[in-house]
Amino acid sequence: MPIYDFHCRKCGHRFEQLVKPDDQPGCPACGAARAERLFPFSASVSTNRTRERALVGARGKASAQKKEKDHADREYMAWEMKDHS
Repeated sequence: MPIYDFHCRKCGHRFEQLVKPDDQPGCPACGAARAERLFPFSASVSTNRTRERALVGARGKASAQKKEKDHADREYMAWEMKDHS
């Protein structure tokens, strides 16, 4: 069962609760019968613009990791050449 965020329409209390997807719990603060389920913050709408920004960020991270790996490889090879000479 997932945890959902809820908002009480009567008193305005916000709370999280573990519920079945079709259930609507009562408010723990005032006891109102049905609280409103809120849209989760983790859910987002994907557009071409957001996908492009994510792709640019991922490419930047991959490039930085590759540079770091290449640098470590060069240092290791230099150490191997010096150690075995």
